[in-house]
Amino acid sequence: MDVQQLLSNNRFWAESLRARDPDFFARLARQQRPEFLWIGCSDSRVPANEVVGLMPGELFVHRNVANMVVATDMNFLSVLQFAVDVLQVKQVIVCGHYGCGGVRAALGHEELGLIDNWLRALKALYHQHREQFVGLDDEARVNLLCELNVQRQVRNVCHTTIVQNAWKRQQPLEVHGWIYGLSDGLLKDLGVTINSADLLDDTFLYQL
Repeated sequence: MDVQQLLSNNRFWAESLRARDPDFFARLARQQRPEFLWIGCSDSRVPANEVVGLMPGELFVHRNVANMVVATDMNFLSVLQFAVDVLQVKQVIVCGHYGCGGVRAALGHEELGLIDNWLRALKALYHQHREQFVGLDDEARVNLLCELNVQRQVRNVCHTTIVQNAWKRQQPLEVHGWIYGLSDGLLKDLGVTINSADLLDDTFLYQL
């Protein structure tokens, strides 16, 4: 497949949507009002809109290697601020996936380059929970760290002043942690939803 095939695919996709709904793109061009922000991994096997069955305009998306929420990442913070303050999304979903290559790399000792710095927080997370990994085979270790990573990133989202300010002004906002199975295409809710600053440790609360 070459890039010309991608352009051909695009024309077919656009024509198919217009055939079902002639005004679809005209409406989409006027505004976007998604209720969801998806924070996911860059992995090409996890297409955000498709796995949750949503159309263009219904899901605001931020993706990076290993679905990380880094306090100094201005790209992520800009997306979060726009989604929460401007679009006023009601649900933030942090979604990892089993078998994540970034997580697997963090569990190894091979030098990969710039990405090693990005994944350092995952190494620290593994070190913090290392007793849970005793006796597990390689695949189970990767998948456990994938789950722990989602749980940590949910809390990292909630530790931002962006989210805490939203709660202070009584804006309805929930942050969820999900994980996707590459082998079956199914999402799993990890049960770590946070919808109030009252659910956070005092250390991470701001006097806003």
